[in-house]
Amino acid sequence: MKKKLTIGRKDKGDLPDLDLKNIDLKIDTGAYTSAIHCRKIAIKIVDGKEVLTFTLLDPSHNQYDEKEFSTDDFTEKRIKSSFGSSEKRYIIKTTIRLFAIRYKIELSLSERGEMRFPILIGRKFLMGRFIINPSKYDLSYKLKLSKRKKTE
Repeated sequence: MKKKLTIGRKDKGDLPDLDLKNIDLKIDTGAYTSAIHCRKIAIKIVDGKEVLTFTLLDPSHNQYDEKEFSTDDFTEKRIKSSFGSSEKRYIIKTTIRLFAIRYKIELSLSERGEMRFPILIGRKFLMGRFIINPSKYDLSYKLKLSKRKKTE
């Protein structure tokens, strides 16, 4: 049986495919899917193929750079919000680095501008990998910092 890592109620992680480092994450066992805050979400036709385009984060965020991302590897899914309403969202596949380990993750693209955390990590990603300790925070990020200090 694979040992599960302990993660706290919030942390910081890297999304290397999306050029994001030390991005704030909220661990949310109430959410099934994981989500990332995006803007300007649109479908474009490129060479006869549907391509999903989006911009990450808000201009007020310190990592916002107006960069437009695009992918043809996406799906659409109905997702129930915390308010109980259902909405259609696009889902992308990418990687996330936590505890110096790269994991595959599916993220729904969502307008989360009014939320404190740009990324929400849901149960689908957490199950089988992590034990959540709500009294802790930034465990992956603290490990990253301690490893960095050892190499200096």
